[in-house]
Amino acid sequence: MVRENNVDQALRVLKKKMQREGIFREMKLRRNYEKPSERRARERAEAIRRTRKLMRKRMEREGY
Repeated sequence: MVRENNVDQALRVLKKKMQREGIFREMKLRRNYEKPSERRARERAEAIRRTRKLMRKRMEREGY
């Protein structure tokens, strides 16, 4: 929604919403074909990365 002809602010809001929903990331992934085996490997690696990050944060909070 463009209010008071402020297109820049409307674009900023739109980009922020798209970033939060992961649209830019998905567009980047869909530029080229990804084999199913590559997709599984990437998703597995992302899951491991997420888990390690969570564990790091948890350890930091608990003071280990």
